[in-house]
Amino acid sequence: MHASKFNQFEQVSGMLLHVLSLCLSLVSKWWGWIWTKTDPIQKGIRDADDGESDGSQPTPTSVNYHFTRKCNYKCGFCFHTAKTSFLLPLEVAKSGLKLLKESGMEKINFSGGEPFMHERGDFLGKMVQYCKVDLQLPSVSIVSNGSMIKESWFQKYGEHLDILAISCDSFDEETNRLIGRTQGRKSHLDNLYKVCDWCRQYKVAFKINSVINTYNVDEDMVEQITQLNPVRWKVFQCLLIYGENAGKDALREAEKFVISPEQFQDFLDRHSSVACLVPESNQKMRDSYLILDEYMRFLDCREGRKDPSKSILDVGIQEAIRFSGFDEKMFLKRGGKYLWSKADMKLEW
Repeated sequence: MHASKFNQFEQVSGMLLHVLSLCLSLVSKWWGWIWTKTDPIQKGIRDADDGESDGSQPTPTSVNYHFTRKCNYKCGFCFHTAKTSFLLPLEVAKSGLKLLKESGMEKINFSGGEPFMHERGDFLGKMVQYCKVDLQLPSVSIVSNGSMIKESWFQKYGEHLDILAISCDSFDEETNRLIGRTQGRKSHLDNLYKVCDWCRQYKVAFKINSVINTYNVDEDMVEQITQLNPVRWKVFQCLLIYGENAGKDALREAEKFVISPEQFQDFLDRHSSVACLVPESNQKMRDSYLILDEYMRFLDCREGRKDPSKSILDVGIQEAIRFSGFDEKMFLKRGGKYLWSKADMKLEW
């Protein structure tokens, strides 16, 4: 009798221990899952693994190539300053542009620094011609301050250029001087209107870029922008980039130029009647551009600074672009892909 009860007790105890073991195993697995979801190190490892497993890579559809850092202006908020004077040889730059085209690039934007500084714009013109004629890119564009452009450049290279953007932050010469968008006694505004006329004459789509800051945030530009009638007016909120215009080793101190999101929105509201206005807040700007520097390295701005990848000339596009920090969804959300070929714009010249 006693032996029978002991056997029953032994069986029940065994079952309870088995159930307890299963429960502990489930709790352990559950806790491990929670830990890997919340622990920042484990989450980073998992995200990296996920990125590798699905093989997804952004396509370099639109690339901004800052091939030089040298500039003749000294804008106080500049976020791509003259930290080097390096310039790739033309044929080497062309080989990198060819790699980008083969990886899916449709639009190239040449910027700086001031892109017209080298060889009086011929270095730039040869790249523009190569991209349009040899690579047959749908869109080739330039961002310039406009101060060094000559009509002879349009006569030689204008047919190969789709869009020319001129940076202009104010329609008051004194404000431009305070910002640093000037050189000597030259009139920035005279150059702006002159280049606008050349664009129409030589059939290049004209665009204006403006950085909104403490010096121009209260300005009303509706009349002047309407008169110039650009295809796009890009309006940027002044952005701080550590190491460029803020912090240690920066060549600019842009903190005094920074405005709040509310001030930026007030400016946009005041100019809401301008149909060509394209606003870009700090949030939209920071990660939505594929930026290539003078060494043809992608620049990752996610941490508020410019962390370079290895050069596409050394490791190829697919390896380098992994370290670009490019947010393709934000690029599309901010309207980064638009009607960017002058052949499709059907403009009345």
